[in-house]
Amino acid sequence: MRHIVFLLGLLCLVTTTRGVEAQWKPLFNGKDLQGWTAKIRGYELGHNYGDTFRVEDGLLKVRYDKYEKFDRHFGHLFHEGTYSHYRIRVEYRFVDEQVPGGPGWAYRNSGLMLHGESPKTMGLDQEFPVSIEAQLLGGNGKDNRTNANLCTPGTNVVLNDKLFTPHCTSSTSETYHGDQWVTAEIEVRGNEVIRHYVNGELVLEYTQPQLDERDEHARELIKLNGGIQLSSGTISLQSESHPIDFRKVEILILDEN
Repeated sequence: MRHIVFLLGLLCLVTTTRGVEAQWKPLFNGKDLQGWTAKIRGYELGHNYGDTFRVEDGLLKVRYDKYEKFDRHFGHLFHEGTYSHYRIRVEYRFVDEQVPGGPGWAYRNSGLMLHGESPKTMGLDQEFPVSIEAQLLGGNGKDNRTNANLCTPGTNVVLNDKLFTPHCTSSTSETYHGDQWVTAEIEVRGNEVIRHYVNGELVLEYTQPQLDERDEHARELIKLNGGIQLSSGTISLQSESHPIDFRKVEILILDEN
């Protein structure tokens, strides 16, 4: 009898797990950029300068082989729609060499921009959307460099029960050198809490994402938003001068209760 109860419990667990997995929805279809729109500094929304964002061999790639130099053409690939309570999961790797002219801090550097503004509200020469950035970083083969850090272009958060206003803060992750595939997962629960995971390990947690009243463009968005608190926004992938591959970009919508 105990064996039967154990097997029934195991069956329920497997069924539940499969049900959760079945709710993950791919944002990248592995074939093309359907549902995504590029915004690259210096160019109008929808102009994918230099074929920066492309799909090859089933991978969403960020490339610079058609650039002479980077020239601060920071870019973002926006997914359609806005999101509030969700988990976003990506599998990515850094490859090749940084494009000439890329800033030193952007070596093996990309990011997931969350709770972001609409690309329609970005200026022509705006480098980054006002957003919460889960920073994706790779190592140089020798030095320590944490991954899934937090950066806050035009925003602030509450960290350790205090308003955190510096631009970036480090996570507790290990360093990921070379061209290995890494899984980053971010849990976003509206204005309540955001958690960063790397390869399944929690490495950073903070609360109350909000617009920064010190930032001129953020002040414009505060008027549109009706306040400083951020509870939803766009999702975008970053182009910061180092080639990167994404083989999975998927989302799991969470219950808001």
